[in-house]
Amino acid sequence: MKAVIVTGGKQYTVAEGDVLYIEKLNAEAEATVKFDVLAVLDGENTKIGTPVVEGAAVEAKVVKNGKAKKVTVFKYKPKKGEKKKIGHRQPYTKVEITKIAL
Repeated sequence: MKAVIVTGGKQYTVAEGDVLYIEKLNAEAEATVKFDVLAVLDGENTKIGTPVVEGAAVEAKVVKNGKAKKVTVFKYKPKKGEKKKIGHRQPYTKVEITKIAL
């Protein structure tokens, strides 16, 4: 059984046991979080919500919070002597899908 969830403005197709890196959540490690379910895919028994499937829930366990590798942003304007180098590390939450319930 698979489900389509939404979190952090993005949609993910998940199954039980999957590990995801998603946008940072306000949850500590080892906490349990629930996500809205947009669709449940189970062979012929597919349910699509408007916008969410009533009574369906996906539970996940927070494994850890962290930051991704640094991305270097370099801005340069030719003939002006203007340049700017900055870095960015996007925060994330690593979650493991534990249960898909209808």
